Amino acid sequence: MPVPSPQPIDDELWSVRTITAKTGLARSTIYAYVKRGLFPRQRRLGPGRVGWRASEVRTWINSR
Repeated sequence: MPVPSPQPIDDELWSVRTITAKTGLARSTIYAYVKRGLFPRQRRLGPGRVGWRASEVRTWINSR
């Protein structure tokens, strides 16, 4: 089994809009998957703003 590489310091943060475009999942499905532990958790960026680490979402996409 491959060893995961460490998180890059300059990892991009993706919005839910970017994730829906890259995964084909609906916004509600993404949040449902997060709640069930099936998708990486989002990071709070400010009031009413969240983002996901691009590397975590890419890993999730590649595991499917």
